[in-house]
Amino acid sequence: MVDSLRFSRSSSFRPDSRRTLLQWIPQFLSFHRTLLALIWALGFVFIIAWQRAAVDRFWGPPARSIPRLRPLVLNLADFGAVGDGITVNTNAFERAVSEIRRRGGGQLNVEAGRWLTAPFNLTSHMTLFLAQNAVILGIDDENHWLLMPPLPSYGYGRERAGPRYGSLIHGQNLTDVVITGHNGTINGQGQTWWTKYRKNLLNYTRGPLLQLMWSRDIQISDVTLRDSPFWTLHPYDCQNVTISNVTILAPLSGAPNTDGIDPDSCKNVLIENSYISVGDDGIAIKSGWDQYGIAYGRPSANILIRNVIVRSMISAGVSIGSEMSGGVANVTVENLLVWNSKRGIRIKTSAGRGGFVRHITYRNLTLDNVRVGIVIKTDYNEHPDKNYNPNALPLIEDIRFDGVRGQGVRIPVRIYGSQEIPVRNVSFKDMLVGITYKKKRIFQCSYVQGHVIGKIFPAPCENLDVYNEQGRLVRPSTSWSSDDTEYDS
Repeated sequence: MVDSLRFSRSSSFRPDSRRTLLQWIPQFLSFHRTLLALIWALGFVFIIAWQRAAVDRFWGPPARSIPRLRPLVLNLADFGAVGDGITVNTNAFERAVSEIRRRGGGQLNVEAGRWLTAPFNLTSHMTLFLAQNAVILGIDDENHWLLMPPLPSYGYGRERAGPRYGSLIHGQNLTDVVITGHNGTINGQGQTWWTKYRKNLLNYTRGPLLQLMWSRDIQISDVTLRDSPFWTLHPYDCQNVTISNVTILAPLSGAPNTDGIDPDSCKNVLIENSYISVGDDGIAIKSGWDQYGIAYGRPSANILIRNVIVRSMISAGVSIGSEMSGGVANVTVENLLVWNSKRGIRIKTSAGRGGFVRHITYRNLTLDNVRVGIVIKTDYNEHPDKNYNPNALPLIEDIRFDGVRGQGVRIPVRIYGSQEIPVRNVSFKDMLVGITYKKKRIFQCSYVQGHVIGKIFPAPCENLDVYNEQGRLVRPSTSWSSDDTEYDS
């Protein structure tokens, strides 16, 4: 009886159990498929992340360690500096430089960070090394910038009479100075300065970003210089200066007088492999202003500029002057690209300057979308005061252009000689420039003497003799003093 009851209950349970089991199995499998899919997805993400980390670790570029370039190496942070862009680190820079001076030389490492500072000085036998993502920020309150006497070859602050503001990074009477890095940045935060200048709120001439005076054996490389209050890089009366692999940036408008590099009364200068885009001349070679520059009497000479790309919407790619009263000689500019600019090459001077510009060679120039390609201007009448001598006339001679290419150029050549300041012995060879100006006089001359070798385009002005490739005279000039210049563009 009991066995039959047990059997009956067991028999009655099995069909329901089977039905329940059959209903549960699809749900179970569906749940597990979802779970497995989730686990698979998480595993896939984990594997990809692990692979990427492995690739970055084993195949990505290693962290760039700071090289040891001097026997003594110091880190700015060890002197209490904080790279937060807020803390003012002037004392830390000064203590570090003082220690390098005390120990006869050394290397100061500025590691990644934003290091705010007022102006400070360098010392001899020093390397300032800016690591990758290191930024030296100039404080934009002029009350923190020291005043200095006018430059002796200018006799004037350049914008205001009397003293001038010094540079953010400065040095005088130094030997063996290196500024380099892993493309770290020196930022002058010039926006405040430019606004105050335009509103006439500054009592003194703005200061450069980097200025070295009466120094020798200088190397500046692999750094970015940007947003200078005034001229960016200004070697003054220096010898043996090398500037290489440097990027210089400022807004193309609204950043007045932010020249890129201004070698001033300097000898033996190399500028190469650099990119410059600024609010005034890309490179401007100078040597003093009117009677002050004549009295100082230090020319800029033996300068080589090569493999440089420049953009200037306000002025020119490479200029000589207008402050050239001490003279400029033996300059070579080669492999230069000027693009989207107002002018390509410019020599500018005036009566009262005195001095000379001679033995200048331009080779392999490329002009891309430039309003006026080559300009020589002798009426740039800007003077420090009324005490200049108007009879101090500059000499301009021996200017050579060999290999000029371009497209989108409005006026390829414009030479403004005058009866008092003629331009002598200018030569053109191998010139082919695509033009956008459809008027006749697109190669403009006045009071210029010189010659053309071979065929060039556009056709030269009638002031120049034309020789063939073999050196035979094909067409003599009709009048070296004839005026073919149009001033409406």
